[in-house]
Amino acid sequence: MKSPVLKRSIVVAGHKTRVSLEDAFWSGLKEIAGRRRTILSGLVAAIDKERQHTNLSSALRLFVLDFYRSQISDMEADDQMPDTMERPSAVS
Repeated sequence: MKSPVLKRSIVVAGHKTRVSLEDAFWSGLKEIAGRRRTILSGLVAAIDKERQHTNLSSALRLFVLDFYRSQISDMEADDQMPDTMERPSAVS
């Protein structure tokens, strides 16, 4: 049985590195980079710079998870607003 985790090469801060990620996390990173209008390697470099006490692959997974969790929290907060209040527009 083939592992769902794939090794991928990416250039981070001028050096080539390999990360092991599932397709869903890789797709999530690409989507987030697109939403932020940045290149994937720039997003990964920013995550790499901020990570603490974990390997890069784990830091990337946690970043994607936190991003989508915050999206859900934002939607739940909007759902709890009274109908008389104006809801903020979505930022893409």
